[in-house]
Amino acid sequence: MPKVHVTTTINGEPMEFLCEPYETMLDALRGQLGLTGSKEGCSSGDCGACSITLDGRLVCSCLMLAAEAEGHEIKTIEGMAHGETLHPLQQKFLEHAALQCGICTSGMLVASEALLAKNPDPSEEQVRFWLAGNLCRCTGYDKIVRAVLDAAAEMREMPR
Repeated sequence: MPKVHVTTTINGEPMEFLCEPYETMLDALRGQLGLTGSKEGCSSGDCGACSITLDGRLVCSCLMLAAEAEGHEIKTIEGMAHGETLHPLQQKFLEHAALQCGICTSGMLVASEALLAKNPDPSEEQVRFWLAGNLCRCTGYDKIVRAVLDAAAEMREMPR
């Protein structure tokens, strides 16, 4: 089978790459694109460690074929910070110690950013519901939820 040529935008940068027709977006990101922030946790869309956004919609990159990225805009954890300046969610995860082993962290952050893009003032229940597709075996979720709520409050006060 011939390789597929994909032209897309990843983290605001135009990208082109070749992939096998059966290759997942997660494999393409971690392989030839060198974006290793998205983690492989389950390969079945159950853990959320590989979460990215595709045209602003939260998706598991392990369930998406890389060829499906053609013409779309993808955002990964690598596109969250601005240079050395952490995104407010990243900063709050640090302040609240909302991470331990790190396997789920990038997916939690990407999912949280997608939530706050849709709902800048979520309740605790809404945060928990939204993050239900992201599994963490270390933190017990309370610190993560508090970090998201704290970041949401801070982001609402920021000038647009």
